[in-house]
Amino acid sequence: MPSVNVVFYREEDGTVPVADWLGRLPREAKIKCIDRLVRLKQLGHEMRRPESDYLGDDLYELRIRFQSVHYRMLYFFHGRTVAIIAHGLVKEREVPKREIDVALRRKERFAIDPVRHTSEE
Repeated sequence: MPSVNVVFYREEDGTVPVADWLGRLPREAKIKCIDRLVRLKQLGHEMRRPESDYLGDDLYELRIRFQSVHYRMLYFFHGRTVAIIAHGLVKEREVPKREIDVALRRKERFAIDPVRHTSEE
């Protein structure tokens, strides 16, 4: 199974939204999210439900459940070897369109300047 490099999206101002989001999660939820990132690194494009799902527009979600809360990390691939974690959220029934739009805007900015928008925290 091909592994991928997993990186976080970095904003123009240097902030890393997903790292900030992870930092605000309860400890146990954060551990589960990090475990899911490790699985993405190991499985790359081979990752499937229930751990990951395709949302459309080359955007995917990492799916994490802790107690009754559904955490999601939205990501996309840059080539075959890099997965960019673009956005983190807590969802209810489905991932809201506005949250998908945030990740898609970050994907567009990343495509223009991958180096500027890469954080390997």
